[in-house]
Amino acid sequence: MSAKIVPIILSGGSGSRLWPLSRELYPKQFLPLASDDGRTLLQETALRASGEEFADPIVICNEKHRFLVAEQLRTEDITPAAIVLEPMGRNTAPAAAIAAMLVKQQDPDAVMFLLASDHVIAYPDAFRIAAKLARDAAVGGSLTALGIKPDAPETGFGYIKSGPAHSSVPDCCMIERFVEKPDLETAKQFLADGSYYWNASMFMFSPSQYLEELGRHNPEMVSVCEQALEKAGSDQDFIRLDSDIFATCPSDSIDYAVMEHTENAAVVPVDLGWSDVGAWPALWEIGKRDENDNVIHGDVITLDTHGSYIRSEGSTVATNGIDDLIVVATDDAVLVADKSRAQDVKAIVERIKAEGRNEHETHTTVHRPWGWYQTINLGSRFQVKQICLKPHATISLQMHHHRAEHWVVVEGNARVTRNEEVVDLAENQSTYIPIGTTHRLENPHDELLRIIEVQSGSYLGEDDIVRFDDVYGRT
Repeated sequence: MSAKIVPIILSGGSGSRLWPLSRELYPKQFLPLASDDGRTLLQETALRASGEEFADPIVICNEKHRFLVAEQLRTEDITPAAIVLEPMGRNTAPAAAIAAMLVKQQDPDAVMFLLASDHVIAYPDAFRIAAKLARDAAVGGSLTALGIKPDAPETGFGYIKSGPAHSSVPDCCMIERFVEKPDLETAKQFLADGSYYWNASMFMFSPSQYLEELGRHNPEMVSVCEQALEKAGSDQDFIRLDSDIFATCPSDSIDYAVMEHTENAAVVPVDLGWSDVGAWPALWEIGKRDENDNVIHGDVITLDTHGSYIRSEGSTVATNGIDDLIVVATDDAVLVADKSRAQDVKAIVERIKAEGRNEHETHTTVHRPWGWYQTINLGSRFQVKQICLKPHATISLQMHHHRAEHWVVVEGNARVTRNEEVVDLAENQSTYIPIGTTHRLENPHDELLRIIEVQSGSYLGEDDIVRFDDVYGRT
């Protein structure tokens, strides 16, 4: 029987070049950016790495995204073998080391397949065929990469130079060297040569061999990862790496830490219809274009508009007499950029941070493990929110020092705790939560609960929450 492939899905990115749609607390991997059926990039990644050849995935993510990961996998009936929470990012080499240690514990004969959560692959069948070839090479002792056949002299990717054919796996070559991002002239030479492939950072290897190679070149990293995992805590379905220990871990990518040093690196050349969706022009390139070469999403009207990517998440967007632009409108921000300058969106995000604003961090709609809330209006001493609780969900038992709240049920039925009092509210009924009152909102029913919340007080920040009890393990 062939070794199982354990997908290791890395979900730690922030996707700042896709602002304003991608935000720190809801980055691009959790968005349906390239799917006709509404699936997110994370869901698409997990689904194509599933089936007979694959074991349950291990997901490594930021602690702030843990409930998004769990919920998006649950809705696709995918049960992860583990969701590992990184207290801080340390690049891909330590993440892969933690995953390798877990795979060794669960199935020492398996191979691990490192995948980014936010890439697009148009040809999933080709992906699965390539995965089987990479598995054969990994079982034979090779640390194997999938190399994307280039169709343009791309300067934004690193390259893999292939060497002689693999001794035992057809359609697989040994890697001669890894190449940094080239200038345009060098990239043209690579394309003409035919033996260079884009490095998409998709790697497959046995966990034991990866740890052996990493230990040879960076024993400190292996030691710190072992300690952080040994001291890890767990709650619900999450593994929490020890924060103090993991903070001492060296930061490095798999490419630099292992792949560029090993003598056993192989590559499977593939055409996957691959995109890393690194910036808005990538979505224009892979999108369905109209007769004027535009890619349009949402409520958009165009006149004399060509070669542009235009997206509305709500309000009508109308364009007239523009070419080669990126226009993205959410309910709290609008981006207008020349396609050739779209990489500079990251600088806009940095500017927003520097000015102390919060549009880089959250949308007006914020997702929580119990559901979501949307800010409707915000003033200096008041805030109006729409709050939706999923069936049988509950917020934490909590108290606020600086604000009072008035709740009106507009859909469903609510159960409300106010100090020692517990009451049930139907549609059009309301309650008042004075400052300092211990309270909780529950949805004990099978239908969605929707309320309007009016906050008033001297401070309305989300950090004015004292939690006494929380079913989701939040502090």
